[in-house]
Amino acid sequence: MTAVIDKPVSKPYRWAAAERPAWEEEPSKAGLAGKGLVLSFACLAVLFPLWIVVVTSLSSRRTIDEAGGLVIVPKGITFIAYRELLSGGQVTRATMVSVLVTLAGTLFSMAVSVLCAYGLSRSGSLAHRGILMTLLATMFFSAGLIPTYLLVQSVGLTDSYLALILPSAVSVFNILVLRGFFMGISQELIDSARIDGAGDFRILWTIVMPLSRAVLAVITLFYAVGYWSAWFNASLYLNDQDKMPLQNVMIQLVQRQQQPVGLGQAIRTGQLSGLAIQMAVMVMALLPVAVLSPFVQRHFKKGMLTGAVKG
Repeated sequence: MTAVIDKPVSKPYRWAAAERPAWEEEPSKAGLAGKGLVLSFACLAVLFPLWIVVVTSLSSRRTIDEAGGLVIVPKGITFIAYRELLSGGQVTRATMVSVLVTLAGTLFSMAVSVLCAYGLSRSGSLAHRGILMTLLATMFFSAGLIPTYLLVQSVGLTDSYLALILPSAVSVFNILVLRGFFMGISQELIDSARIDGAGDFRILWTIVMPLSRAVLAVITLFYAVGYWSAWFNASLYLNDQDKMPLQNVMIQLVQRQQQPVGLGQAIRTGQLSGLAIQMAVMVMALLPVAVLSPFVQRHFKKGMLTGAVKG
């Protein structure tokens, strides 16, 4: 009599038997349709108010009166509001102030942030840890509004364009992002440049910055949008209306219902609608950000994530 030996049944591999997570499964047609519907609704919710603002700014006084206010369906296009705003006066001057402050402030802020971030990214730099801890402390503790105002007043920056730049010239968050990116650059590449006789400024200009175009573009956008949209410093430190930037003039037009200097006669004679002027100023304030953002968008993901995650 022969004994029958049962062979053990081989168990399938764990990875073959385990089910994939739901987010790794192929999306169904209903799921794709639902996502498309949600994204379409989100885009409509963002673009529809912008459409109303642009159409109203391009409408005549008669069209605005017939619509009873904001215009949804355009009935003829006229650029009289923009032509009057840019023909000289308060709005034109405020636009020039905003452009100059944005350009000068962004250039100054980027120079300071890049130099500071590069110095902090080198572990052997002078007072490296102490400066880093001091910068981190400023993210959680602030002297307050009154001491800041007294400091600006004591150094003679009141009613000066420098008051729109220096109090908010440096962002510690942006410095930390730049520092993390710079630390991810190969140390061997920097050491080889030092062997060839390059100094720190030469290494920063010819090696580090060309390799950091993505993060530099993102941080530049952050600073530029911050300066262009800033209004609080101007309302706090400026008393001269001729030095007010565009955002403060927009507040005067939209919230306080004040007429810009040089347009009162055009509005009173019926050539212009006050609502069209308000919408035109809003479009002028939004236009630079809307134009520049798509050019920087392709760098945004790489610039924010590279250097932030190790691996």
